[in-house]
Amino acid sequence: MNAVSIQHLVNVSGGKDSTAVYLRAIESGRPFRAVFADTGNEDQRVYDFIAELPHLTGGPVVETVRADFSRQLAQHRTYILEKWPQQGIADSIVQQAAALHEPTGNPFLDLCISKGRFPSRMAQFCTEELKTLPITLQVVGPMLKAGPVLQWLGIRAEESANRSKQPRFNRHESGSMVWRPIFDWSVEQVWAQHRKHGIAPNPLYALGMGRVGCMPCINCRKSELRNIADLFPDHIERIRQWEEIVASANKRRSATFFPAVTDPTDIDRPGSYSRIDTLVEWSRTARGGRQFDLFFQAQSGGGCTYDLGLCERSAA
Repeated sequence: MNAVSIQHLVNVSGGKDSTAVYLRAIESGRPFRAVFADTGNEDQRVYDFIAELPHLTGGPVVETVRADFSRQLAQHRTYILEKWPQQGIADSIVQQAAALHEPTGNPFLDLCISKGRFPSRMAQFCTEELKTLPITLQVVGPMLKAGPVLQWLGIRAEESANRSKQPRFNRHESGSMVWRPIFDWSVEQVWAQHRKHGIAPNPLYALGMGRVGCMPCINCRKSELRNIADLFPDHIERIRQWEEIVASANKRRSATFFPAVTDPTDIDRPGSYSRIDTLVEWSRTARGGRQFDLFFQAQSGGGCTYDLGLCERSAA
């Protein structure tokens, strides 16, 4: 590859690691593009930080991509109207679900409506659908038509055991090459990079968040859920509304943002699945709930495990 012909693309999430990579790309003196995938499940401070970053550094504008599920929603709406009545589903349920299969403008919610469920650790389709594919189709693909593409990723080995096994440099299935320029950095080096450029960290860190990304992430820990509920109650209200919408849009008439597990401490609700309010209440206590503990305490701090590292992880 001729180094002069390579197009450089920095993936930006608004978190500390991708910001450090963006700053390193500026230091390299190479022209580069930067991209952020908006899931629709982000805190406003993330959008503000990303918008301000170019002004503070002199770097390129961070381009924003968003997934569009209009086609999937329309296809599923047609299926609902044609097939559900044949399955004996009440017309009132059919009509309500069909009416909800219109684009809301929020990628995360539209994805969940079209799937009839929320993502989970065992079916973690959110990163692929909301981040990887929009970046690949809307940015990387067109760039590849003009020549080789090198994606710069904010992945560090010390973030997790899985990430420590990733290579520094490899070919991605999109046809681009990917590079992890801060792979061997410590978190102290990441913060030093911010100070070197006079960049204050994303304010979410100062507000007590250990990671920046979806709020909440489907992989968040018990303590993180408690912090979000205490500091950012509007996000819990949004998830409460989403659970109602997604439940009304599927034939099961049920949807939980976190995996559908029964809390054995809820003896007055035998057999029912816990939605966001029950989990928030539980997160503020020291009490158990065997399934809850098994799920949440096994979390590695939030974030995805995809090789593109489009979601930040906090240290375990």
